[in-house]
Amino acid sequence: MKLLYQTHSPYARKTLVFAHEAGIASRLDVIHQETSPTAKNPDVFAQNPLGKVPVLLREGASPIFDSDVICAYFDTLHEGPGLIPERGEARWNALRLQAAAQGIADAGIALRWETVRRPVEKRYAPLRDGYTEKLLATYDWLEDEIAPDEPLHVGHIAMATALSWIAFRELPDFRAGHPRLTAWFEAFEQRASMRATPLHGETRD
Repeated sequence: MKLLYQTHSPYARKTLVFAHEAGIASRLDVIHQETSPTAKNPDVFAQNPLGKVPVLLREGASPIFDSDVICAYFDTLHEGPGLIPERGEARWNALRLQAAAQGIADAGIALRWETVRRPVEKRYAPLRDGYTEKLLATYDWLEDEIAPDEPLHVGHIAMATALSWIAFRELPDFRAGHPRLTAWFEAFEQRASMRATPLHGETRD
């Protein structure tokens, strides 16, 4: 399988960390692809009409895109305990945490447009403030919701990779005033799957 990847994407990294945790990373040929809303990558567009990574290419089968779907597929390829619980509250808690991770990554990317990437004269302060509020409110929620002793699941992977990206991009600090969340994150950062997939590089628009 080939994984179209980006070394500075929280979404792509989520899939690769998941693959490491599932024990299938050695089955992937990871291919870095630069993508941006303002810089079309024809190789990615040929496999995903949204022009975004990650995309999983499978021999004799159609491509799979979106990190949530790729992780769900990876969970069918290993013999160990599933990283996406199948039923009950465990399932909904894992998927809820994954959704929160997706949300803060989306808000962080939008915030960077209003503070770094968009020309200064086109930045919109109310949007900047709104995206910042979403991040800060989610950090407060996580301080109460994160469960350090819970068995590993996709929500943890999604959240750890999202928070790692937020720190990488120097967005509003989730560590300030959140000791429980900070301790959980710092412990997760030491996992082999995270150490094997460091973030690096810059978006090229």
